Amino acid sequence: MELPKNILITGASGLIGTQLTSLLNARNANVFHLGRSAKSGNSYQWNVNKGIIDPEALKGKDAIVHLAGANVGDKRWTTARKQEILKSRTESTRLLYDKLKNSTHTVKHFISASAIGYYGFENEEKWYSEDSAPGNDFMASVTRAWEEEVDKIESLGIRVVKLRIGIVLSAEGGALKEIARPVKLFVGAPLGSGRQPVSWIHIDDVCGIFLKALEDPAMRGPYNAVAPDPVDNKTLTRAIGRALHRPVVLPPVPAIVLKAMIGEMATVVVTGTRISAKKITDAGYQFKFTRIDDAVTNLLS
Repeated sequence: MELPKNILITGASGLIGTQLTSLLNARNANVFHLGRSAKSGNSYQWNVNKGIIDPEALKGKDAIVHLAGANVGDKRWTTARKQEILKSRTESTRLLYDKLKNSTHTVKHFISASAIGYYGFENEEKWYSEDSAPGNDFMASVTRAWEEEVDKIESLGIRVVKLRIGIVLSAEGGALKEIARPVKLFVGAPLGSGRQPVSWIHIDDVCGIFLKALEDPAMRGPYNAVAPDPVDNKTLTRAIGRALHRPVVLPPVPAIVLKAMIGEMATVVVTGTRISAKKITDAGYQFKFTRIDDAVTNLLS
């Protein structure tokens, strides 16, 4: 297995893109970024709304890692915001497909982010694998439409891998930072019932799975990028408390309060799904972090 030499990353300024870029550079890959502005000689500009990509962006590239998409948790889910979340994923992917289809290029591998939201948040007891049917809620419909656009790229003779990413734990931002903030202030509490499953993954393992997907030609199609042992929200919150040496003694924040505060987006935190990591482990990936206490301590200590 050999890492592609010239790799183009969209959405490279996010949590995953930033760390993945560093890891790829450390392994002597040539990393290029595709974003809304060209900040250096290794970056290219695109405008998804106008259907424009710098014509040099695809030339000489061996692989594309597609991470672009509006942050789901940044703003309240108004009708306009929902459209932005959907279009940022589907239209950016469609633009890449069109440019790959209608240009001369050397791209052989297309590794796309996806999300465990594909399965919906309808059954907290069921285990979901890559063969499970998609859900019916908003995030499921977004992720399904996103993957349908990604799948079109496979018709161009390009190997496609879709990584359905779970709740990423990182010291730099995302869910862990938000949950840890009230814990640090001695007002941490589980959310909703506290019993909802959290299919989490350490940022190092997310990036490790992307690296494996880039260099392993046997990987094709969807893979769940989650740790093998999901925990409930209460267990996660208490693990954060232990890592920060803070008690977590307050009662759970009721779901109705969260929904009043952040609207429909509360669905993401007051419900959850149990996602299987069997396919990626069977593919040979060895997790660095399989226990929530180890992961949280590593990130917060």
